[in-house]
Amino acid sequence: MSSWFKRIKQGISTTTSEKKEAPDGLWHKCPNCKKTTTVKDLREHFYVCDKCNYHNRINSAEYFEIIFDNNQFEELFPNIYPTDFLGFKDLKPYGDRLKDAQKKSGLKDAMTVGTGKVLGNDLVVACMDFNFIGGSMGSVVGEKIARSIDYCILHKMPLMIISKSGGARMMESAFSLMQMAKTSAKLTQLADARLPYISLMTDPTTGGVTASYAMLGDLNIAEPGALIGFAGPRIIKETIKKDLPAGFQSAEFLLDHGFLDFIMDRKELKTRLASLLTIFKN
Repeated sequence: MSSWFKRIKQGISTTTSEKKEAPDGLWHKCPNCKKTTTVKDLREHFYVCDKCNYHNRINSAEYFEIIFDNNQFEELFPNIYPTDFLGFKDLKPYGDRLKDAQKKSGLKDAMTVGTGKVLGNDLVVACMDFNFIGGSMGSVVGEKIARSIDYCILHKMPLMIISKSGGARMMESAFSLMQMAKTSAKLTQLADARLPYISLMTDPTTGGVTASYAMLGDLNIAEPGALIGFAGPRIIKETIKKDLPAGFQSAEFLLDHGFLDFIMDRKELKTRLASLLTIFKN
């Protein structure tokens, strides 16, 4: 054996204080194929794995950066805050839960609305944020959608809602369920004004969101592999007493069974969206 390859000292002599740790947020491991990549590369690929095409969950800030030209947009209705109408308390009071969610996410509630241009085409985008209490639909989400529709009618602009939600927010009880009827009625006004509504369903879109505005688009589209459904598969299986088919409640399954118009890869989102808006305009 060559002398340069021999260990002179036994053991590891580096002190703990001298060890270098990789900074948090520098690397990302794909939950699907386990490939490790830098966060910078992931961002350049629109948060989609370049090996298996897994679409990582992202929130409104990332979608607005992808969709709007030069990431330039105006946020609409930023000062609507949720309130604890009912004094609801489970493991902790709902009011405290709201404060914690706002502090952790930097958001006021589970939806952000922006208006800007997509390759020169006007568009209002209402995007749900899953990192705020699971993207649950409360009265603020319903109110922002209602006001977005009023804004679209006033300015004659198309609307896109990006859904990512666990469903209605149980802490608001009937107030959250009322948003299903409210948003559905407002979308009828948008249709009467002959303005297009595009619904983009991302992973996951479930519960009362699926049962209302998420499935009411002039175009219902989804990201690849998104979980879309009303009740969970375990509940359905116990109810019908039958095994469920493979891929049940996936975007691909829903496309095959006529619930979706098409599946749109996030890498093509902006260009295909611009094409659709041009067609609607003409």
